[in-house]
Amino acid sequence: MLIQFSVKNWRSIKDQQTLSMVMATGKEMCETNTFLPTTPSASELLRSVAIYGANAAGKSNLLKALEIMQEIVVESAKGQHGEPLPMVPFVLDSDTDQAPSEFEVIFIAEGIRYQYGFAANTQRITEEWLMAFPLGRARKWFAREWDAQKNEYVWDRGASLAGPKQLWQDSTRQNALFLSTAVQLNSLQLQPIYNWFSKTLRLTNVSGWAPAFTASLCKERDQLEQVLDFLKAADLDIHDVIVEPEKLTAKHLPADMPEDVKAKLLTDLKDQLVYDIKTVHLSKQGKLVNFSFADESDGTRKFFGFAGPWLDSLKNGYVLCIDELHDNLHPKMVQFLVSLFHNNQTNPNNAQLIFTTHETSILNQDVFRRDQIWFCEKSTDQATKVFPLTDFNPRKGRENLEANYLAGRYGALPYVRSLKMAKSA
Repeated sequence: MLIQFSVKNWRSIKDQQTLSMVMATGKEMCETNTFLPTTPSASELLRSVAIYGANAAGKSNLLKALEIMQEIVVESAKGQHGEPLPMVPFVLDSDTDQAPSEFEVIFIAEGIRYQYGFAANTQRITEEWLMAFPLGRARKWFAREWDAQKNEYVWDRGASLAGPKQLWQDSTRQNALFLSTAVQLNSLQLQPIYNWFSKTLRLTNVSGWAPAFTASLCKERDQLEQVLDFLKAADLDIHDVIVEPEKLTAKHLPADMPEDVKAKLLTDLKDQLVYDIKTVHLSKQGKLVNFSFADESDGTRKFFGFAGPWLDSLKNGYVLCIDELHDNLHPKMVQFLVSLFHNNQTNPNNAQLIFTTHETSILNQDVFRRDQIWFCEKSTDQATKVFPLTDFNPRKGRENLEANYLAGRYGALPYVRSLKMAKSA
């Protein structure tokens, strides 16, 4: 469960920006759109957040910051000395273009609240810290900070962290995280934090899911029924799905692909399964008609592609982050997808949805609480600012959020200038 994410000096984000999933004041839709975690001193959290803003305002960069944090946690311990870290600071200010980027999350994993973060440039991790709240009170598990004058790290290893801490410290490269290194060296105590990044946190966009995962679910009848219910609820008129798995062979690769590339792919993916997918429709006379998956519309193929991951996230209580959820989807489809997170039956394990969108038809108080709407915009120094709708104190149940947003009351709109055409000679 995500409580809060903060980022500083990353791409278009200059000053620290924070996205909070903590419920604000107001009791509207508490039974469906919020939940109370079963952890000491917990606050009620939101099940979804929608982020609006103009193109190039930085909405995608906010999610990319969370994605790059995830990547460094999962991958940094597997790298080599000297490999650069994928840091991109805010370069439009001389005070920040050489400074580290900073990332921090507050989240709940296996019933314990954690506060974990790090700062980094392309050469090294400059800071890293972890606080745990097993009984509701803060306990420092570890911290480290790079001392440029001494050319070494200053470490603070808390007594609450058990295990061979000196070994983990000595094994941590300057371009790797202590958290990741310790988990690689069998720290069971830190494993839940690592697992939250590697398993619970899911980031993509609407086009980011191929159909293979959904197809793999369709091999089991009970899971196939869930996928079919999902597709039928979205009014796609698919009666059944037939999936035939087979191992990847040369026939599945493009004919014009170079032979050496084919050979390497077949070696690297020798156990990879591919799926021949057929959708089944009912004719007017009630006859079953098989369609090749390629014959379905682009929107249907995309919807099928993320049906499986969407259902999987709801089932397992994942944190699902989607960039541009509106892309190639009808507004009613977007509303349907969001509604699954606001339903105690379809979301029994309190999965959370964070998404960016331009779809304003769902920007209303029948779908969202006021604290579930966030905005991104560029300030005068071209830096991204992130802020909630609640900053504007909208009236409960009485304010037309869509109309006010499009009228510019909340900002986060593109400034469109008139286009002057050159005069013909």
